[in-house]
Amino acid sequence: MRKFEFEGQKNVSGDRIRELRLRARLSQAALAAKMQTEGVVVEQDVISRIESGSRLVTDYELLVLTRIFGTTADWLIGAE
Repeated sequence: MRKFEFEGQKNVSGDRIRELRLRARLSQAALAAKMQTEGVVVEQDVISRIESGSRLVTDYELLVLTRIFGTTADWLIGAE
C-alpha cells in the first residue's frame, strides 16, 4: 500500500478539526461517539491520530465532521 503525505502530514484538516472540537468543548472520545452515531466507526485514538496529522481522513469521515460541526469541507481542508 502506498502512503501519501503533504508537508510531512497525512492530512491537511487535523488542526482545524482539533480547533472545532475544542470550541465545541468536546473530548476526543465524545467526538468519536458523535461520529459513531452518524455511522462512522472510530475510537478516540483515531481522532488523536487525525488531529496530529498521522492518519489520513477519508471522504466519508470528512462529510460526517462537516455535519457535526456545521462547517464545509472546504473550510476543513483550508481551501476557503
